[in-house]
Amino acid sequence: MKTIDYILKISLIGVLLFGAYSCEDEYELEDKPAVEQLQFSIVQDYDIDPGGNTVIVTNNTPGTTAVWDYGTGKSYKVHDTIQYAFAGDYTIQFTAVTDGGLVDADPVNVSVTDDNLSYVSDPLWIMLSGGPGNSKTWVLDVDENGQSKYFTGPMFFFGTDNGWLQEGEPFATFDGGCYGEDCWNWSPDLGGIQGWGFSGPGDFGEMTFSLEGGPYLTVEHLMQPEYGSQSGTYYLDKDNHTLTTSGATIIHDSAYEDCVEDWNNIVVLSLTEDYMQLGVIRGCGDPALLSYNFISKEYADNWTPPEPEEPEPDEGFQPTFEEGELLQILTGGPAAGRYWKLDGTGNPVDWIIGGIGWTTDASSSYNWGWNDDWTATAENSYIRFDQYGGTQNYFKNENGVESSGTFTIDQSESGDYATITLSDGGTLIQSEGSWLSPTTSTLTVVKAVPDDFESFGLWFGTSYNPDNDEWLSFHYIINNNVSGGGGGNVTPPGGTEVVVDNSLIDYGDLEMNGNLRIELYNDFGSTAANPPLDTSELMFGDRVEVTFTLSGTGLAGNYDASVYYADADWSPNGNGETINVTGDGTYTVTFDPDSAVEGNVVFVIDIVGMGTDIADMNAVTATIDSVYMFD
Repeated sequence: MKTIDYILKISLIGVLLFGAYSCEDEYELEDKPAVEQLQFSIVQDYDIDPGGNTVIVTNNTPGTTAVWDYGTGKSYKVHDTIQYAFAGDYTIQFTAVTDGGLVDADPVNVSVTDDNLSYVSDPLWIMLSGGPGNSKTWVLDVDENGQSKYFTGPMFFFGTDNGWLQEGEPFATFDGGCYGEDCWNWSPDLGGIQGWGFSGPGDFGEMTFSLEGGPYLTVEHLMQPEYGSQSGTYYLDKDNHTLTTSGATIIHDSAYEDCVEDWNNIVVLSLTEDYMQLGVIRGCGDPALLSYNFISKEYADNWTPPEPEEPEPDEGFQPTFEEGELLQILTGGPAAGRYWKLDGTGNPVDWIIGGIGWTTDASSSYNWGWNDDWTATAENSYIRFDQYGGTQNYFKNENGVESSGTFTIDQSESGDYATITLSDGGTLIQSEGSWLSPTTSTLTVVKAVPDDFESFGLWFGTSYNPDNDEWLSFHYIINNNVSGGGGGNVTPPGGTEVVVDNSLIDYGDLEMNGNLRIELYNDFGSTAANPPLDTSELMFGDRVEVTFTLSGTGLAGNYDASVYYADADWSPNGNGETINVTGDGTYTVTFDPDSAVEGNVVFVIDIVGMGTDIADMNAVTATIDSVYMFD
């Protein structure tokens, strides 16, 4: 940005001249021209302004750099146009920067007889000063408590090619605010810069920009007594978005006092009714543009702290489930099994405090317990929850070590956490030697989204600190590598599924003996002509397991039920274990032969006495959910 280039050049000139004067033993300055040799002109253009408000200044002295101090500001241009908004007598001082040093010309006085307030009526002038006839006071955006009311902090850092930001808004992107290659931004809060880059917090005082009879600037430096109270003038270049001051400097901290060569030549980064950012070039270290962030005193006085926002609990925290819903999620349904694994490559473990977790992935917890052993264990282990055999079972494979048992679910009281209790001292997956390994058999469902459990998973809390409302929780997701992730009729380990066509089964009081029979196959029944299953596939040595569902019975009693099975040569044959059927629902019956079974002649389920008690057999529906054989 050209304006910043001027500031840098003048700053460097000041450094060179200072170095030359302070090292006279090593360097000799060239002869500087006499005052009479300076060639410059200062002309009032009465055609533009009859009151003499427009003054054109030109430096014609070869080999020199101009410094114009025209009372309301400064300029470093060879040729410049000064516009005085207010009538009055002004002194213009021309200084030539030469190889031999600074040469001050005799001051030139100009008289302006009329006001031309159009020069200070631009919206930027009005936002800075309140407009002609008014004044406006600004404060640095930090108080003695370290509170910033608009910005995140009182000072930001920019590249030297940054300048007026897009539409005057605080820096968010480089759009509209980059004018070269050195564009960057760091916008810390006070804690990020205090101690090494900012001398605060505190009450730094006030600065007032006025257009009451002239462009006057008054500054009260409360944190820098060496400045004290200042009175001067200023000029806002609305087109180049720069601000120059004379006789007063903007409020700033002391940390960079000696690093900034020119506090009077300022880049305007943003300017609105309520806030502005004024930048100066830092010369020490790597050059940078220091942005001092201000808010209007009116904004500061009327600011109220925002209401503290109560953090929202994590999605799914303390979930509620419909009756039987958690069992369905865990197992996939009756006669089904669902495999779960620890989310080792995602976000496996968390401290959830007041419903809010802080980890985002496995790396978040590597510094307090998660490690590569845990990752490997999570990859090679799983837990299956199922309802095989009419009971709620769990099966854990932890790095090849197997354990199993049953489980219960407690979600009896509304608003309470749902819990899952594993029998036989069962636990979630552990990692040997890790303090994180869960030891409890009761798992609290801390987070879940019942409608989206496939992608959300389940967070199981294994320990609780009531003082902090804090859970240590493990994240389990469906294990697609084992079960396919779908739940439903998953073949249990060691089992072989037999396909059954439910449209071909027969059921009812088929023998007219008061029992409800479900006929999968019977050489002497209706299914012989059109079998619902392939009897040649029925070969097993351990047991056959059938899960069925009844609906529409209208009953709520207690009935004995069992499967009757006879193989192709009637040896073995007999009834399986008797179970209790209470009415509509899903049940599992089994037949354990005393020798190997090959083929089938009778395969039925009898529910004793239920046929008599059913008022409308046409309303009853019976389905076979699954048939599994085990060797």
